[in-house]
Amino acid sequence: MTTQPTIIARTVVRTVVPIILLTAIALVLQGHNLPGGGFIGGVLTATAFALVYISYGSEYLVQALLSGAEGAEGTGAETESIQAESRFLSGAIGTYTRMFAFGLALAAGSGVVAVVLGVPFLTQAVALVHHVPIYKELEFASALAFDLGVYFVVVGSLLTILAVVGDE
Repeated sequence: MTTQPTIIARTVVRTVVPIILLTAIALVLQGHNLPGGGFIGGVLTATAFALVYISYGSEYLVQALLSGAEGAEGTGAETESIQAESRFLSGAIGTYTRMFAFGLALAAGSGVVAVVLGVPFLTQAVALVHHVPIYKELEFASALAFDLGVYFVVVGSLLTILAVVGDE
C-alpha cells in the first residue's frame, strides 16, 4: 500500500518550490563574486524538482517537462511516439541527459572561447550593467557562462539519478 502526501504537503510544495527556484537563480547570478554559483544553484533546483517528485509523482513532472513537445505539431505517428516516450520515465531521463550534455558543452566552451581569443583557458572578461532592479549594479563576467554550464550539469545529473532511483 502506498501513501499519498497530504494536501498540506502538496500546498507547501506549491509555495516553496518557486522560492527555491528564485533563490537558485540568484545564487547562480551572483556566484562569481559572492558565495553561490552554478553548483549550489543546481543542487537547489534539483531539490525543488525532488519535492515535486515526492509530492506529485514522477508522471506529473514528466508531463510538465514534456508537455511542450506533446503540444507540438506533427504527424499522428510523431505525436504517438512522443506520447509513448513521455509515458515512461526514460523520456525524462533523455531530457536530463541532454541538459547534462548542454551544460558540459557550455562550461567547456566558455573556457575554449578564451583560448580562441589568445588568452589562457578560462580567462574571464567582465562587463558592468547599471540600474538593474534589486541589484542596482550587476557584473556579468564570462565566468557566468561557466557557472551556467555547471548549473546544467548538476541539475541534469541529479535529476537523472533521481529518475533512475525513483523508477526502481
